[in-house]
Amino acid sequence: MRPCSYRVAVLLTLVALIPVATLARGHAAVTKAAVSVRAVRLWAGPDGTRVVLDLSGRASHSLQLLKNPDRVVLDIDGAALGGGVHGAKAGSGAVKQVRMARRGGELRIVLDLDRPVRAKSFLAAPNDRYGYRLVVDLSDGVATAGGAEMPVKVVHARPDARDLIIAVDAGHGGEDPGAIGKGGTREKDVVLAIAKELAQRIDAEPGMKAVLTRSGDYFVTLRDRMRRARADQADLFVSIHADSIRDRRVDGSSVYILSPRGASDEASRWLAERENASDLIGGVSLDDKDDVLASVLLDLSQSASLSASEVAAQHVLRQLNQVGEIRKHQVQQARFVVLKSPDIPSMLVETAYISNPGEEQRLRAQAHQARLAAAIHHGVRDYFYANPPAGTRIAQLATAAVPRAVMATAAGGSGG
Repeated sequence: MRPCSYRVAVLLTLVALIPVATLARGHAAVTKAAVSVRAVRLWAGPDGTRVVLDLSGRASHSLQLLKNPDRVVLDIDGAALGGGVHGAKAGSGAVKQVRMARRGGELRIVLDLDRPVRAKSFLAAPNDRYGYRLVVDLSDGVATAGGAEMPVKVVHARPDARDLIIAVDAGHGGEDPGAIGKGGTREKDVVLAIAKELAQRIDAEPGMKAVLTRSGDYFVTLRDRMRRARADQADLFVSIHADSIRDRRVDGSSVYILSPRGASDEASRWLAERENASDLIGGVSLDDKDDVLASVLLDLSQSASLSASEVAAQHVLRQLNQVGEIRKHQVQQARFVVLKSPDIPSMLVETAYISNPGEEQRLRAQAHQARLAAAIHHGVRDYFYANPPAGTRIAQLATAAVPRAVMATAAGGSGG
């Protein structure tokens, strides 16, 4: 054997003798830095806290909920703190402190809590604003057996005359800014301002009361928005948004209700989960009905809700047409999740295109926000005076034929 060949053979033999575990450790060392945590963000709301970790890529993780003291321990495989990573502010919601350190081949993040919580986590895929995000939701209360959600307990209204309840939903919030205009205006901010103005006007209307699904800058899931409206036994659900499109020349308002396909999907979901579902607002439970009767009852509820949604949306659309440009002159239909309550008439109002520079500027103006809120309020009021639910103060006032001028004065409000 030639000397050169002998050296090659010896080298190959030595490589073959290297333990597999050693090679595995070497591979792990390469992948450890493949994912980095770039930032930690916290959003606190009245019902819970959301922790968001911005990641440089996909990563697997595990979550533990520990006690004495209360804390959440999050281990991210093969991750490291990115250069210049900034932590979240201490004392946000249930989180007293965030601690981070390397531990073996993973990054451990500890959330020190000020009270017991329920915790769940998921990896969010990239979108047009963020990369991969590891999201931890902390909510107050105790989970039910099997991890099922606690059903909403509806407190049924008094049989005597009552106020109408209007659920006003400001879209997005917290870590979800919604659409962002060229000038940096965030949808979540302007729709919250409009929603608060609308709520004030509704509260000033005799016989009506507003409830906000969110009153600050925090995240609320789409299903939670529906549940909050149902818990308050809302007579109408109005979700406020500002649209966006690549063509910045596009402007105008639009109003949406749930599409028949979306209603069909939701009916299937309710029937499949009716054992854990709350009663319909009318007081009819589905969990003790057979499949055919449950389907009929739900279909009747949905049909009435969709019909009322369309009529109410038409009233709002007509009022918006007096404020500015209307993008779509007919009520539109879509499969928006927040519109899927089977027993609450619901609409989604796209107040403007925030992607249009002119509309973005108007949306930032308090006076224009007040005009939009006033238009929605007038549309809602017109609908209920034309279709007053029995047993409500509005029904009494409509019967008494109170002059519209008097009503308009009573419902004044700021900025109108």
